[in-house]
Amino acid sequence: METKSFPGVVDSLDPLRDYIGELAARAGLSKKKTYSLILAADEIATNIILYGYERAGLTGDFSVLSEVTDSALTIILEDIAEAFDPLARELPSEEDLARSLDEREIGGLGIFLTVNGVDEFSWEYADGRNRNKFVMKIEGS
Repeated sequence: METKSFPGVVDSLDPLRDYIGELAARAGLSKKKTYSLILAADEIATNIILYGYERAGLTGDFSVLSEVTDSALTIILEDIAEAFDPLARELPSEEDLARSLDEREIGGLGIFLTVNGVDEFSWEYADGRNRNKFVMKIEGS
């Protein structure tokens, strides 16, 4: 797997989005899949930076591990923040999503977009690192 590291600060989000876009182009993903993958990775990276590092009083980098095969682009975002499973919280239901913003509970929409925007999403905590895995299948494979 190819690995690239970014400082765990908000200013890293633009370079991260650019890098994910480059990986998606290399893999031959459609514009729609590329946008969805960038959005999903941006959401998780933002949570790592704001909650895993800044609010916890920590500093650290996050790494992007990537692999392009004939059938899929796999990206793993790794960080050294406290273990956080983004899938542990119940995702908003269709009923919740139909409500106005004033009537909805705050939170969960970003993770909903992440999970529903990629072909596969998983999380694990191993060796002191959160590992958020995104898989986008390549069209026609």
